[in-house]
Parts: sequence; C-alpha cells; structure tokens
Amino acid sequence: MYRWEITRAALAQRVFAIVRSETYDEASATADTLLSAGITSLEISLTTPFALEAVTTLTRELGDDAVIGAGTVLDGASARMAVDAGARFLASPSLDAEVIRTGHRYGIPVFPGVSTPTEMVRALELGADALTLFPASAHSPAWLGEVRAALPHAPVLPAGGVTVDGAPEWIGAGAAAVGMGAALSEGDRDTVAKRTTELLDRLAEAAAAAGPGDAAEGRYRG
Repeated sequence: MYRWEITRAALAQRVFAIVRSETYDEASATADTLLSAGITSLEISLTTPFALEAVTTLTRELGDDAVIGAGTVLDGASARMAVDAGARFLASPSLDAEVIRTGHRYGIPVFPGVSTPTEMVRALELGADALTLFPASAHSPAWLGEVRAALPHAPVLPAGGVTVDGAPEWIGAGAAAVGMGAALSEGDRDTVAKRTTELLDRLAEAAAAAGPGDAAEGRYRG
C-alpha cells in the first residue's frame, strides 16, 4: 500500500487506539479487547516492554484486517526498528525530522507530535502525513478550530487526555481523528465493545455535521 492509503486506513474510523502497558501480556490483552470491539487502528507505545514483538505479532496475525502502528517513536533508530517489526505507521509525541525521513524511506506514514501552529507548519514542511496534537489536554476543540481556520490543510490528530465525551467535539472542530488510550480501553470486553460502538457512531455524526473539508478525507482521497 502507498503511504496515503495506509494513512487513510489508519484514520478511517476517526479514532485510533493507543496501547501503553506495564507488561507485554497486558498490552496484548488490551489490543485484543480493542480489536474485538471493532477498532481497526491502534498503536503500541514503545514504552511498553517488548513493544516491537507485540507489533510484529499483531501485524502478522491481522494482516490487512487492522492497521498496527508504533507509538512514542522518538528517533531514527527507533523508527527503523519499528519499521522492521512491521509497524504500518509511526506516531510520536515530538517532532523529529529523522523519524519522518526514516518512515518515508520505507513507505511508512509518520504522525509526529506538535503543540503549536509553528510546529505544525514545520512538520508539514518535513512531509508529515498527519500531526499528533500532544497533549490534547493542554488545548481545546475551540483552539483547534481557530488554528484550522488558518491551516485548513493540516490533518490534526489530538491525543493525550481525549475523553469519550470530548472526542466528538474534536472531530467537530476539524480534527481528522483522535487518539485514545485508557479512556477507550478500560473495563471488561463487553464494556469496551459497547463504548466503542457508541463512540464510532458519535464520531461519524460529528464528522457529518462538520460538513465537507475534512483534512484527512481531502488529502487522502486518492
């Protein structure tokens, strides 16, 4: 798949799950619960023990049924290891040019971290495929709406503190998708499945209400 195709698939549900756990087994169980609930895009944070092994296993087992990426990719060396492990996209809380170059060298989209309009423009200049607004809790949907009035071409992905109730507001403000961790995955399988179904419906409604001009749809239509 081309980079834009992977990006479009990763953001198709307007939410991607972030798995950050204390152990490999916990990460695997969380990923399995999310995938069973209907999530089709998730990242395994490299702060998780044996994260790369988890990426490899999930990618091999799921094939094209889900898009598995690596998160908290901070430098070129980590980016190359994530690519070798089978990651379909790379995400980071920071902006590092070598991470973007490494991902693109091997046809993998990169979603670097940004927190200001200046960093957003810089990331776009470096070729970022989408922009992880981190931490989202330091901003608001209204702030994003103001920024996107000036940068309507910027596909922004709020992550870090995004809640189930707040996620539709971010989409309504123009976010291409949101990243969610424990707010999405906590609870038993039935709870997560119910939460996920309701969230996906609300995000679709928010996107429809926002109307045309969605950054991801416009940029990755193909």
